[in-house]
Amino acid sequence: MIIILFGPPGAGKGTQAQRIEKEKGLVQLSTGDMLRAAVAAKTHYGKMASEKMQAGQLVSDDIVIGIIADRIKENDCKNGFILDGFPRTVAQAEALDEMLKEEGRKLTAVIEMKVDDAALVDRIAGRYTCATCNEGYHDTNLKPKVAGVCDNCGGTEFKRRADDNAETVGKRLEEYYAQTAPVLPYYANKGILQQVDGMAAIDKVAADIAAVLAA
Repeated sequence: MIIILFGPPGAGKGTQAQRIEKEKGLVQLSTGDMLRAAVAAKTHYGKMASEKMQAGQLVSDDIVIGIIADRIKENDCKNGFILDGFPRTVAQAEALDEMLKEEGRKLTAVIEMKVDDAALVDRIAGRYTCATCNEGYHDTNLKPKVAGVCDNCGGTEFKRRADDNAETVGKRLEEYYAQTAPVLPYYANKGILQQVDGMAAIDKVAADIAAVLAA
């Protein structure tokens, strides 16, 4: 099972991805995490990426695809994975399709979490994670069962992203709609794009995603 979750920053993709991970035995793959790991491990593509970054250049799509191809060969991806932060462009989507075809795999579902842009400010400004296990929380919508204690690992230290504030939301939304949103018609034309109401309660969104995956 290979899933892509789409939605602007603050749509709740991370929260839902964590649920899918636990329920389906999948692994969530962040392109940023994979890139850093490949560079640290000095893999073939990691070295190529490092050279680009040291030269102040963007890491090209073929390098990112190579890093993803290496990562999904690992044992924890046997049951499938959830892509986080990729693809961001139609060119990347096409490259991803070709890579999966070469691996004898294909996408199971592409799910767009539709939200009200105005509500994203509150969502983003209020979210935080456990510093130990990265379990996600929110000041009002998703508090730990015991104040100050992570439900998942019992940790007592939490962190917030520096850019999780109202001032940065507008710019991030602009970037999403300009760059990533055009990928949606690509998947719609392939007949695998599904939409869920990202403004619904967390459990309802999870149920709607589960229904898409079960179809």
